[in-house]
Amino acid sequence: MDIHEYQAKELLAGFGVPVPRGSVAYSPDQAVYAATELGGWHWAVKAQIHAGGRGKAGGVRLCRTYQDVAAATTALLGATLVTHQTGPAGKLVNRVYVEVAEPFVREIYLGLVLDRKAERIRVIASAEGGMDVEEILQTRPGSILQIEVEPAVGLQPFQAREIAFGLGLNLKQVSQAVQTILGCYRAFRDLDATMVEINPLVVTRDDRVLALDAKMSFDDNALFRRRQVAEMRDVQEEDPREASAGQHGLNYVGLAGDIGCIINGAGLAMATMDEIKHAGGEPANFLDVGGGASPERVQAAFNLVLSDPGVKAILVNIFAGINRCDWVAQGVVAAAKSLTLPLVVRLAGTNVDEGRRIVRESGLPIITADSLEEAAAKAVAAARGHAEAAGAAHGAVQWSAASRPARAARRTWTAPSSTPSSRRCRPPAPRPAWSSCRRPSPRMR
Repeated sequence: MDIHEYQAKELLAGFGVPVPRGSVAYSPDQAVYAATELGGWHWAVKAQIHAGGRGKAGGVRLCRTYQDVAAATTALLGATLVTHQTGPAGKLVNRVYVEVAEPFVREIYLGLVLDRKAERIRVIASAEGGMDVEEILQTRPGSILQIEVEPAVGLQPFQAREIAFGLGLNLKQVSQAVQTILGCYRAFRDLDATMVEINPLVVTRDDRVLALDAKMSFDDNALFRRRQVAEMRDVQEEDPREASAGQHGLNYVGLAGDIGCIINGAGLAMATMDEIKHAGGEPANFLDVGGGASPERVQAAFNLVLSDPGVKAILVNIFAGINRCDWVAQGVVAAAKSLTLPLVVRLAGTNVDEGRRIVRESGLPIITADSLEEAAAKAVAAARGHAEAAGAAHGAVQWSAASRPARAARRTWTAPSSTPSSRRCRPPAPRPAWSSCRRPSPRMR
């Protein structure tokens, strides 16, 4: 789960990380009021979305007057911000963060990530801040400093000092940088985070070290014990399908393909997506229904997949261990009754014979498969056939629409010629003006 910049700064400030003074606003009036309360002579108005690269996309604006604050807030609220992390669709700005603009002389990068391969928290820092870490790795890989944290003892002060001195900070700045690094580590550890990033961490003219920007991500599986973090969730920033999946206990990630996948188990889901790619297709999603897939949950999974307009076929691949194939089959049959897309089903494991019988006796046009390879091949073929049929139908509709003016032209009347046959095509003589009225009575005569 991701949170906004102002929320991340609020959390980090609680662990001793110094941040500039700021306030969130949802309207120009609130932004101006926040600027007056914060004081100062310059302010930064920042669009709040779950994506990086806001500055390059025009989402951060420096203001010198209250009128500038109001104008910047008006321009950002309701606008769609497109960055290299949002994709071409961009993200809608619903709130801004008004912050006192602190003049600085240096920009530093600081990040903490969960290294799953090493099973350690990795601290990454660079003297080249203000740019994406991927760009730093490409342009100046030698400027990257890294430390793996031993979980038994945690991040030690001497390790934080090594990083601070490696960044070329002076003695006054080092003590503040050590406080910031240790505070970020404690926030990472105590809040079950998966990523903490401060980019940039700036050094001001009076040797203060401030977190000018902050991002945090958290482990979804730990939110039940982090109520403070869970309350910061902004569902408007998430894919509505993923939010709906979470409400039904499903794991869903939307992709750009045309074959919808409903599978139990993350490993089997990844293998199925690989097999679809191997067969020449593209998966439209990752969807894990979990070990206890009841008929209701399977039907909810169908609704999620069908909410993607790009889906041309659906592949259900279930290997039942804790699960049961007959339960899954009941949900598949219930969902397939109103389905217009090709459906490929592969069942294996517990109660597989009963599950296959339910599918077979349903009387529905469900395509069955015995192996994963066969199921993927049939799903790819079904998706292509559906796309070709839809394209042919669309072409027929376009031809029908284009031919209507010609047929209408044949029905138009043409001026009669002197031949008797053409006289039969003459229009009826116009009625008298009184013909639309009632017939006059004898008194009127």
